[in-house]
Amino acid sequence: MSGQTRVFCRYSPHDDIRFSVDAKAAPFSRPVSGLPHGMPTDARGTVTIYHWSPEKKQGRRAEASVDCLVTGGDSAALSAVVTKPEDPEEIGERLGFSVKNGGPGKGRFGFSWAVSNVDVVDGHATFPHVGTCMAPAPFASVIKGGFKVAHAELPPLPAE
Repeated sequence: MSGQTRVFCRYSPHDDIRFSVDAKAAPFSRPVSGLPHGMPTDARGTVTIYHWSPEKKQGRRAEASVDCLVTGGDSAALSAVVTKPEDPEEIGERLGFSVKNGGPGKGRFGFSWAVSNVDVVDGHATFPHVGTCMAPAPFASVIKGGFKVAHAELPPLPAE
């Protein structure tokens, strides 16, 4: 799945929010303790994030390394771990993204920090860890650019 876009986010209607994604499935390529073969959703690639707020007169950029990708028809969910942020404290943070195939007026994009992934603990909002391939539905409209999702069935599990 790949593409680049500018999206419209209802909660930041005047902001310039852009994403570039190049993600490819790499099943069972990330073995870890407890998962010696890795996962069928293992993936590689890069997500680049750009957000400019004219109201705040500030912008942010970040780059993240894709670690998970799963497709379903013309939609995909993926996660990526921040590798090059403006704020060094964000290194290692996993972010979730979702995509619906298409360009302006048809494509959609979702990102985990905008409308989801909040727990309430003792009456206070907390922002828990995002797991692999966890993302909200693609809620933001594509207004420029677009994405191409090539669906692939999940591969069979490796023989033990």
